[in-house]
Amino acid sequence: QVQVVESGGGLVQPGGSLRLSCAASGSIFSINAMRWHRQAPGKARELVAGISSGGSTNYADSVKGRFTISRDNAKNTGYLQMYSLNPEDTAVYYCTADILTTGYVRRDFWGPGTQVTVSS
Repeated sequence: QVQVVESGGGLVQPGGSLRLSCAASGSIFSINAMRWHRQAPGKARELVAGISSGGSTNYADSVKGRFTISRDNAKNTGYLQMYSLNPEDTAVYYCTADILTTGYVRRDFWGPGTQVTVSS
């Protein structure tokens, strides 16, 4: 079966940076879009960034200019490079991969999330 796993979260000081990774593995035929969401306690889940299979990107206004989404198709891996982090970026970050499996099922696969905490 398909597995999506995030990594790279942790505690960082305001103004710092983190690079999140999203590794997809298993019975994958192809990956269309990859997206990052985040959810802070007491707040609604927010779409942070997305990248298409062809590499076009989009970002939430709150992170535009600070975050960069990318992907390595050969590795079935996506990335979210985060700069100039502030406490408002504190959240659980989830990777979503729109995957067509070798079993001919296409749907979003979600990772379990990785915690990003920005605090001094």
